[in-house]
Amino acid sequence: MKNAKNAHYWQVDNKIKNISQIKGALIVPSAKAWKEISWTKKYFKTRPQYGYFIWVKEKINSPLFTCISLANKNTSQKLQNLLIVEKNLVVKVFGSCNITDKKCSGSHKASGKIVLKPGAILKYEHNHLWGEKNTVKTNYEFDLSEKSELDYIYKNMSAPKELTMDTKVNVSKKAKANLRMSLNCLNSKVDLNDAIILKGQGSHGITRLRLVGRKNSRIKAQSQIVAQAAGQGHLDCQGLLVNDHSEIKLSPELIIKNKKALLTHEASIGKISEQELNYLRTRGFSEKQAINLIINGFLN
Repeated sequence: MKNAKNAHYWQVDNKIKNISQIKGALIVPSAKAWKEISWTKKYFKTRPQYGYFIWVKEKINSPLFTCISLANKNTSQKLQNLLIVEKNLVVKVFGSCNITDKKCSGSHKASGKIVLKPGAILKYEHNHLWGEKNTVKTNYEFDLSEKSELDYIYKNMSAPKELTMDTKVNVSKKAKANLRMSLNCLNSKVDLNDAIILKGQGSHGITRLRLVGRKNSRIKAQSQIVAQAAGQGHLDCQGLLVNDHSEIKLSPELIIKNKKALLTHEASIGKISEQELNYLRTRGFSEKQAINLIINGFLN
């Protein structure tokens, strides 16, 4: 985020720098929500110390922004975030998790619960930017009520030294989930696990993965769609291996428990085409510039 001071929730290390309220929503630290709003306890796994609670109760006229940063050496973050969007509301959220300095070390652990009430629509863009000294572990669960819609975009243009990422989406009757996740990995060990559970009749789910393995990267990604009801789902998993000293493993998995469901998938791992490189070289780009252009196009 270019100007974190404009975020509705801004945290650096384990200190809240700013909370800015917006008409139609309530934004408080998770610890305060646990203490003062008793019904939120059922959504938290344990009593939270850090993180945010955002409750969108009425129509809001602008997007919500959150920013959580690591700034000091050896800092350890452990966050529990909760976002609830009430019935028939349309909401956009932009979240940023990052380091303020490339030399910054530390760990970032975050668990989150996102609840969409019936008919709610959420577009959530989540951007991560880390360094080679960071370890990151996230665990997010989305609950989509009847006829709600989720468009979740996760971009990690600079993966950390170690990343473990678990994402689960529960999709109710006539609800829709669209997940798009892109990672650019260099000297990284990455373990991704995502699952869409189609729980209601007429539910839809799509997952789109784009993974780039640069030098000394190990990427393991398991994507799953489970059809418990008569829904439809599709997995689109693609990897791009840039360096021989890296590895990408893709494991798409489709599970059908209802004979009226339809699930499909496509998966591939490839390399940068010499033809594309040569074409860009003739246009005046160096090899490094050409590779970066190809990677950016693949991730976007």
